[in-house]
Amino acid sequence: MPPETRTGIISSVKIAIATLLAATAAIAADPATAPRMLWGDTARLGRPFAKDPSVIKFRGRYLMYFSVPAYGDNRPGDGWAVGIAESRNLVDWRKIAEIPPEGEHEKKGLAAPYARVVDGKVHLFYQTYGNGANDAICHAVSDDGLAFIRDASNPVFHPTGDWNVGRAIDAEVTRFQGKWFLYGATRDPKMKVQMLVGAVSSSGFDRAAWKQLEGGALLKPELSWEQECIEAPSVVERNGELYMFYAGAYNNAPQQIGVARSKDGIHWTRVSDQPLVPVGVPGSWNSSESGHPGAFLDDDGQLYLFYQGNNDKGKTWLLSFVKIGWKGDRPYVIQP
Repeated sequence: MPPETRTGIISSVKIAIATLLAATAAIAADPATAPRMLWGDTARLGRPFAKDPSVIKFRGRYLMYFSVPAYGDNRPGDGWAVGIAESRNLVDWRKIAEIPPEGEHEKKGLAAPYARVVDGKVHLFYQTYGNGANDAICHAVSDDGLAFIRDASNPVFHPTGDWNVGRAIDAEVTRFQGKWFLYGATRDPKMKVQMLVGAVSSSGFDRAAWKQLEGGALLKPELSWEQECIEAPSVVERNGELYMFYAGAYNNAPQQIGVARSKDGIHWTRVSDQPLVPVGVPGSWNSSESGHPGAFLDDDGQLYLFYQGNNDKGKTWLLSFVKIGWKGDRPYVIQP
């Protein structure tokens, strides 16, 4: 092995160990705020890096879909991709597969997966990556949750209208009041402000099925901690209403997680003017960000909120989760 290669490997290992030791130290310093898991994929960069979690339960095991970055050596055709990990207890995870870019729309990469089980199949919604204003939402389907067949009509959604630039990322799809609602993030024509957009379908997930919700942005940044960005919507239904966990502010600005609710899937009101999951305190594993939520409702009715964080401004990314409880119509974080 050449000396420079050996040095690079040792450096990567040291970074990974340092990141995990920092997280461990934070737990020891404040057990009350200890995260229930800290997991990152080291396969591509040699350091923990996993973003945008989406968890399902399928055929007796939990599957987590997440974004993995391009290889550090910029190998042709190896852009951002979707990783897949499995678990039996939501805490211990093992990576088992990747979904690499495929076809013209994805040649620069894909990211931000959202998985949902419909009629015994896993449907995956995700964004193209690296195309700026032209990124859009795609769809694929799988019998086993690992091997996916792309929708022939991909990309299935991008918004129109003079209030947005036509971009669509961070897809989420939910069934509500007899229809399918698709939520995502777009930007204003200057590519400065990120906000939420939606579409609805009465049947099917292909491009022709989705009709954009009228009226402009469903939710745009207004609170000081949201800064110039609302993205990564993740939706659950409770007592006939939808609750949306969303990320406010761009990555490491810091991004934090808020909540809004809706009676019709179109008009949204914030539950609080404060983040539900704030950025961590200095020295903690998520002191740079608590972002990109992914809500998962288990068979026993317990709601888990997976999310990403780091303490080094994005050099590494780890995934964790909190349990969510309810006080009337308001969600709260159940402390460990």
